[in-house]
Amino acid sequence: MRTLLTGTICAGLLSTSAIAAPADPYGGEAEFRSLYKELVETNTTLSVGSCTLAAERMAARLKTAGFTDDQLTLFATPEKPKEGGLVAVMPGTSKTEKPILLLAHLDVVEAKREDWVRDPFTLIEENGYFYGRGAYDDKWMAASWVDALIRLKQEGFKPKRTLKLALTCGEETTYAFNGAEWLAANKRDLIDAAFALNEGGGGRTDGKGVSEGGKLVVETIQVGEKGVQNYRFETRNPGGHSSIPVRDNAIYQLAAALVKLQAYDFKLQLSDTTRAFFAKAGAARSDALGQAMQTIAANPADSTAEAALNGDRIFHSMLRTTCVATLIDGGHANNALPQRAGANVNCRIFPGNSVEAVQKELQNVIADPGVKITPVPPLRPQAKTPPLDPAIIGPMEKLAAKYFPGVPVVPTMSTGGTDAVYLAAVGIPTYGVPGSWGNPDGNGVHGLNERIEIKALMTGRAYLYELVKAYAK
Repeated sequence: MRTLLTGTICAGLLSTSAIAAPADPYGGEAEFRSLYKELVETNTTLSVGSCTLAAERMAARLKTAGFTDDQLTLFATPEKPKEGGLVAVMPGTSKTEKPILLLAHLDVVEAKREDWVRDPFTLIEENGYFYGRGAYDDKWMAASWVDALIRLKQEGFKPKRTLKLALTCGEETTYAFNGAEWLAANKRDLIDAAFALNEGGGGRTDGKGVSEGGKLVVETIQVGEKGVQNYRFETRNPGGHSSIPVRDNAIYQLAAALVKLQAYDFKLQLSDTTRAFFAKAGAARSDALGQAMQTIAANPADSTAEAALNGDRIFHSMLRTTCVATLIDGGHANNALPQRAGANVNCRIFPGNSVEAVQKELQNVIADPGVKITPVPPLRPQAKTPPLDPAIIGPMEKLAAKYFPGVPVVPTMSTGGTDAVYLAAVGIPTYGVPGSWGNPDGNGVHGLNERIEIKALMTGRAYLYELVKAYAK
């Protein structure tokens, strides 16, 4: 799952950006294209697809490259046979250095052929882009991780750190079997690592692809994300005949609660990541919003700066927990007073805050004992922000300077959610890496005609290969 965070970051940045460096100088592009094509054209939707098949195909490619059976673990549960995944291990030479985990999800959002201009499960090259469901989210990364391990094996590279790859299912669907969660709970030793590299980072152009004459204006490193939790708001009433209405109405009572929620802002919070983000991204801007960003990083109590940032929907979300009504239901007949009304409220919880604490705050805001507020399963782990560790961040920044000279590299906290939350909960700090990029329109991710610029794909592939090698030496 990717968010459009950097679309707002880009606005107002100083024009010091540069065209990204040339794509992969190491060769093997034809083989990579074949791998990527196979992965995109393997339907991995929850409805009719199979992550298990995609995992098996990636395992076959790794085995052909020289990985042995004991280094490849395919997994699935009897209840969810098509929602399996793969863990691959490339042993390191060090007995003391902890492994590195490479994470990507195989599943994709649903895509109906009748809605798309092109077949969503046929990789189509057109005007410098690859089109297909998952072409961007997240099969470019899954393919790049597999490709990196294949190339390292073919080179005879002996990593100091053990390299692990986890390709999982269930990231895109709330109620699906989640492979990352399952591995963390049941196979912790198999994925044990000092840290993990994941989706969530990346760059944005100024509106056009680099191959179309556009410029890359920012690259980001995701260092933390919000937690995701749904709550059920529900009201109940004896009801009765609609011809004799009363003010005590379940729908009205629910509506009053939601109006209170609409008007409420959770308290401003900063983490090390968001403080660094607002300071660094603000300094790269030449507008009033950039000044407000720098001010809030230095003084979170500055109400003028907060008000300015609250005018931007993404910055507003980065500064606090947010809760919003997303679904509503109620009543049982058009000629009867409602006996029940309910709403789903989706909360994105700032790291460090518990599900229970947010529930309590919501109850205080609504201040009506007749509105029952309960967390909706699944209950995910509390979001934890990994440290801004120079040993981890440094190699990303160094390579970014090589591939994207003059482009700011900014740490960010995602306002969305990824599978990083499950790894963080068991002590594996997880970072979203730079390397590829998209356009401010989101490239059709989760929507119609998803696409990735071919230059972004190939450059990202080369960047991730070098990054893995840099950490593993």
